[in-house]
Amino acid sequence: MDRRIERLVRSKLRAVGRQYESARHAYRDGRSGESNGEREEGERDAEEAAGALPRDDEGRVRIVCRRHAERRAVALEGDLPACFDPEHPDCRGCAEDVREGSVETW
Repeated sequence: MDRRIERLVRSKLRAVGRQYESARHAYRDGRSGESNGEREEGERDAEEAAGALPRDDEGRVRIVCRRHAERRAVALEGDLPACFDPEHPDCRGCAEDVREGSVETW
């Protein structure tokens, strides 16, 4: 009986996660559509957003890492943190938030 409940809970959590990601992408697509397709303006906005993030004495951005749940000071390579792993969903979300300037900082 416990295994059935565990499977049910896991499947429901996965469904909620998929629904959340779908809504998040729809929201982001809706917001990006407002810029009238001006790619250069979006790139400048991303650079400005990343430039407004708090930095340490060495110029590294101070973020809270989602993947490892810890405070980090990381260098930016373009608009990506140096610790970015394109295969990890937490890293992809962090990179999107850094571009928008909405990443959790300390």
